[in-house]
Amino acid sequence: MQLGFAMLCAGSVRAKNTMNIMLTNVLDAAAGALSYYLFGFAFAFGAPSNGFIGRHFFGLKAYPSPDGDYSFFLYQWAFAIAAAGITSGSIAERTQFVAYLIYSSFLTGFVYPVVSHWFWSGDGWASPIRPNNLLFDSGAIDFAGSGVVHMVGGIAGLWGALIEGPRIGRFDRAGRSVALRGHSASLVVLGTFLLWLGWYGFNPGSFLTIMKGYGGGGGYYGQWSAIGRTAVTTTLAGCTAALTTLFSKRLLVGHWNVIDVCNGLLGGFAAITSGCSVVEPWAAIICGFVAAWVLIGFNMLAAEFKYDDPLEAAQLHGGCGAWGLLFTGLFATKAYVNEVYPGLSGRPYGMFMGGGGKLLGAQIIQILVITGWVTATMGPLFYVLKKMNLLRISREDETAGMDLTRHGGFAYVYHDEEDISMRPAFVMTKIEPNNASPSTDGQRSPSNV
Repeated sequence: MQLGFAMLCAGSVRAKNTMNIMLTNVLDAAAGALSYYLFGFAFAFGAPSNGFIGRHFFGLKAYPSPDGDYSFFLYQWAFAIAAAGITSGSIAERTQFVAYLIYSSFLTGFVYPVVSHWFWSGDGWASPIRPNNLLFDSGAIDFAGSGVVHMVGGIAGLWGALIEGPRIGRFDRAGRSVALRGHSASLVVLGTFLLWLGWYGFNPGSFLTIMKGYGGGGGYYGQWSAIGRTAVTTTLAGCTAALTTLFSKRLLVGHWNVIDVCNGLLGGFAAITSGCSVVEPWAAIICGFVAAWVLIGFNMLAAEFKYDDPLEAAQLHGGCGAWGLLFTGLFATKAYVNEVYPGLSGRPYGMFMGGGGKLLGAQIIQILVITGWVTATMGPLFYVLKKMNLLRISREDETAGMDLTRHGGFAYVYHDEEDISMRPAFVMTKIEPNNASPSTDGQRSPSNV
């Protein structure tokens, strides 16, 4: 999935910043691995805890445990660096490299793990698998991370982009929006398909086990069926969002835009990630349809308020992620909730499915606490980096492009026609057609090109 983020980001920025954005994606994975190993995993899953933050397994000490092994650590690390990768898209093309290093380590080592502890660990205060849950005796359902991953990364990116300000030239002196288009739609499409494939690892993969039977279903029905259903709901939500975006943008702007369609697809995936395991396939179509309009609406607001996000990351992951949490509170079915989260009789489920409003209330609280936590941690961090002149690059660097000024070259090979040293070692010749005028010696004369 990280490869998908790298390709998506590379295609969405201008050519002069391609090497920079790809390097930041490598940094997210590398720095995130160390910070998550040293601190993050312990804060997220270090049970027993106080419900707010984990206190064990620092540096994987005393791990594996009866609750998990090393593969679980690697799987959760992939989620952590996904959140950091989302943030990098919001602040692309204008951020100092040291700022990436600092925020990425802080996000994967502290900010994200605390949120994942609340909703995913066995004793988190809002976890649906905690006995005697403090949140309506139910907890919030965020199966694969619409809130935990996508909202965290999106809101962090929102504050980074707001504090940094827009890129040079993004808005003219009259305040009108000026498109600074990415240089490669091909890379955007490639990254989108890689992310699409990766989502099947994130959503169905979050079951962690396959061979688990469900009582009363006979030998043909068990967790393997729920995994298949989760893959189907994921697919339907993303595809519906893509098609909705395609036709909606055609009506709004008058043309078919592959970049918009790719972002719409990803917005549908981000939205369904919360409830993918507990909703019917037909409900996933509703999720994708609304997610497309959520993304379109937030993009309109961003332009109105002069907010610059090169990858629409805050709108896509933050906005669609929040909608996904609400969607789960509305459409989660009783049967699927009890299958995926067994052991609690009378557990609340979706309001539109007859389950009352408790689950929806829990989902709303999740949106509020994630927004508050990320704002209280990442907002001050970006502000301090700005005050220390560690956040934004100079105007000269931004104009020339960071590949040249910060990374010693370009991601692509450029040839200067006047520089002899840049010419190829051989020169092709153009052969004159048969009806060309003969030269003075009666031979056709080749000419260099």
